[in-house]
Amino acid sequence: MSHLQPVSIDRIATPHPLDPLTGEEIAAARAVLVTAGLLGDSVRVPMLLPDEPTTQELAAWSPGAAIDRRVDATLLDVTTGVATEVVVSITRGEVLRSARVPNDAPPYGQPQYLFEEYERAEAIVKASPEWQAAMRRRGLEDHMALAFCGPLAPGYTGRADEVGRRVIRSLTFLKYDEHDSPWAHPVEGLVVHIDLTANSVIRIDDDGDVPVPEGHGNYYPETQGAPRTTLRPIEITQPEGPSFAVTGSLVEWEKWAMRVSFNAREGLVLHDVSFDGRSVLSRASVPEMVVPYGDTAPGRFWISYFDAGEYLLGKNANHLELGCDCLGVIRYLDGYVADDHGHPVRIPNVICMHEEDYGILWKHTDLAGRSDVRRSRRFVISYFSTIGNYDYGFYWHFYLDGSIEVVAKATGIVFAGAGEPGVRQPHATELAPGVFAPVHQHLFCARLDVAIDGADNRLVEIDAQRIPMGPDNPFGNAFTWSETPLVSEGAAQRDADSSVARVWEVQSASRTNHVGRPTAYHLIPEPTALLMADPASSVAARAAFATHHLWATRNEPGQLWPAGRYPNAHQGGSGLPEYTADDRSLDGEDIVLWHTFGLTHFPRPEDWPIMPVDYAGFWFKPYGFLDQNPAMDIPESSQAHSAAGSGCCGGGDACTCAH
Repeated sequence: MSHLQPVSIDRIATPHPLDPLTGEEIAAARAVLVTAGLLGDSVRVPMLLPDEPTTQELAAWSPGAAIDRRVDATLLDVTTGVATEVVVSITRGEVLRSARVPNDAPPYGQPQYLFEEYERAEAIVKASPEWQAAMRRRGLEDHMALAFCGPLAPGYTGRADEVGRRVIRSLTFLKYDEHDSPWAHPVEGLVVHIDLTANSVIRIDDDGDVPVPEGHGNYYPETQGAPRTTLRPIEITQPEGPSFAVTGSLVEWEKWAMRVSFNAREGLVLHDVSFDGRSVLSRASVPEMVVPYGDTAPGRFWISYFDAGEYLLGKNANHLELGCDCLGVIRYLDGYVADDHGHPVRIPNVICMHEEDYGILWKHTDLAGRSDVRRSRRFVISYFSTIGNYDYGFYWHFYLDGSIEVVAKATGIVFAGAGEPGVRQPHATELAPGVFAPVHQHLFCARLDVAIDGADNRLVEIDAQRIPMGPDNPFGNAFTWSETPLVSEGAAQRDADSSVARVWEVQSASRTNHVGRPTAYHLIPEPTALLMADPASSVAARAAFATHHLWATRNEPGQLWPAGRYPNAHQGGSGLPEYTADDRSLDGEDIVLWHTFGLTHFPRPEDWPIMPVDYAGFWFKPYGFLDQNPAMDIPESSQAHSAAGSGCCGGGDACTCAH
């Protein structure tokens, strides 16, 4: 977290209603909390987010007019464990709402973790006589000073000595020197359960005597050896500059326009996404992900991290570096979050924006041999977040044909335990001698507040459909498609089915195209296993969003979190199960799609010591939204050449083009 440095406060700007919070605004909100007596010496700020304007406020706003800028904060008294939700008007300088969080009774739920709690948890562990005794029993007393005591969200087990308490668990990893990677040296079977309010150990599990793996997991060049010299440079240049423009939070590229925002929980958020002046999405983000582990070992059966809801993806976002994280002609945006005390913190270059070549956009060679080719490119908006051992990148790709692709990239260091070298385990694979990585999943949830030509939309499931051989299909070759309207929130809890090429169509309820069909976009899922845990499990209750590929809700203020506002130590049922409980109509309404996508990871030796990027995502593509290919006016590539000197068209048999 070393990139999170306090910033100086100069002035309060007058932003667009959908602009992200500035450092000045966060400081102003903190000042209001202090003045109101809500932010005393023992009170911290686990989460501070923009309280976004309502649909009605946005509709009433006009450029140059003032709008109430607000902050939604969760406060935690670290001495009592009492949490409070507060909404502050920065514009008016006053507290609008304040209410205690009922986290001491079922279904419980704790605020997000503070950075300071990670250090405090390690100090509590190392001061514990029980932990020290466990280390000595294992013959590890010489390694206690350098040991890394990893702080981990506890899941929900229902243990009587944990419910209603602010719990964190700690697993121990050894370091053999200051620069050693601890993840390669797990102390198997040693789990410390901590009460962060009482600053005490609840209990310690000390099971087994598996030797600590001694092989290193270091990945630095000085350990791995000199880099290869065979790769030649690839230079990406745009001598006339990029094709996109940035004005404040407004980003415009070709026919696309959108507002780009950032907050401490979701990270990157997009607002008012339009194509050729027509609305496509009101708001889009990836607000949650769960990483459930499939191992029954004492140190892992409870693991089911909610990296946004428990740790805050945005607060853990990276400072991106040119030539490393992003390549080409880059435009960066800074992000601002609140630290544990509510002070503003600047994350430089947290969002990267650039263009990429993407191969052939369209091509045809006619009967006379004339070949017309246009190259594709995409506009990329991305950020990266590091949560402990794993690193996650979130990429939004916008294409010239009106398509959107969302990609999550998982890399970093796989979480490992220890075992007897060469002995197979049913729930973990051996990556290196004695180093076993459990099977697990990375399941993301995208939230798409769709607005296909306006807020009045419908949702339809489209399946390919076989036709039995008979009078309607005499040759057996015919097939068609079926359309199933998903008219309510209950009906819209659906699973993908690649065997019938299933897609979900979002239609305008009021606009049609030139062939008389509703203008529409297709949500196209990629093959993704849903939550593998048993439906009766704790994680299935807590991560209910991951039990279906699709949920749809009627848009409602405050319904932003697939697993609820406080998934930490929550026993389940929050978020989408609550949002859909009334089974509201989706016919002609302002609809929100929630799409589960992700990875089921059976770790392999090639994932060690750092895992190559693995990819998961989906597409959102126009289907009758446009009357023809919107990229017919794309010019030839500036690098087009042919023997006839006529570019990529008109050259007949002599025409050859850059690939």
